[in-house]
Amino acid sequence: MPDASPLEFTGERFTPECVREMAYEHWHRYAWAAELVEGREVLDAACGEGYGSHLLAARAARVTGLDIGQEAIAHARERYRRDNLAFDCGDATRLPYDDHCFDVVVSFETLEHLEAQDRLIGEFRRVLRPDGFLLVSSPDRKTYSDETGYDNPFHVRELYRDEFEALLGRHFPASRLFGQKLLFASALWSLSGPGRPQVLIDEEGAVECAAVPDLAPLYFLALAAAREECLPEVPGLSLYADRQESVYRHYNREVAAHIRAGHLLAERDEEIRHLREQLERPWWRRLFRQR
Repeated sequence: MPDASPLEFTGERFTPECVREMAYEHWHRYAWAAELVEGREVLDAACGEGYGSHLLAARAARVTGLDIGQEAIAHARERYRRDNLAFDCGDATRLPYDDHCFDVVVSFETLEHLEAQDRLIGEFRRVLRPDGFLLVSSPDRKTYSDETGYDNPFHVRELYRDEFEALLGRHFPASRLFGQKLLFASALWSLSGPGRPQVLIDEEGAVECAAVPDLAPLYFLALAAAREECLPEVPGLSLYADRQESVYRHYNREVAAHIRAGHLLAERDEEIRHLREQLERPWWRRLFRQR
């Protein structure tokens, strides 16, 4: 990857310089998608800074990243270079491509930034080949905004699950829905061979067993296609981690800092208590240091 100045982070687009939770969420989506695009021609619609298109191009036959931001595309062209990777500037709701020219369309965290969501999904269907498929993600309005009170200033229209599924259903007869959420979990895996997935959920001391996490997702990811047989096989559970364990290291640093601060506060409290005792003594006892 050639050296290039980072694209300024404004909160609207993810950049690879972001760390911890946001990085896990965004990199996981593209790493998950990369497993499905081997040998295919891919459109990464609303590609932003270009890191995801670059990741997909390591596996795909060809990747075209498209974004409406001229600065983002100029940056992507400078930073990410592969023989099978190109970047175009354009509007995802009016794609500058012929009908049926891509095997896969990938578009992560785009829907919620637009009002013209039907037109966007319709354009994705138009440029896909008859046996192609769409990979799309969007936050769940219920868990992302309603339950947290968070108002993302860059989001125009967030969708509830039924709205998301209805939108896809108007354009793609076949779809499968996945949930994504950053979890604090203990991982235990076989070192001697494969096994079936098992997820253990602790509910106030009562442990329940399931094949997938029984938790409310923060984001929805969907596979969609014209026919069920066009949908690729995907594992029911996908875990993502970085070898640097950045989130865990940050957690440990914050806990250590909190403990140090606690010790310092205890020392200060003891010092204040001692000074107050001194001040509460009669002046003549303080003067002669007697009780």
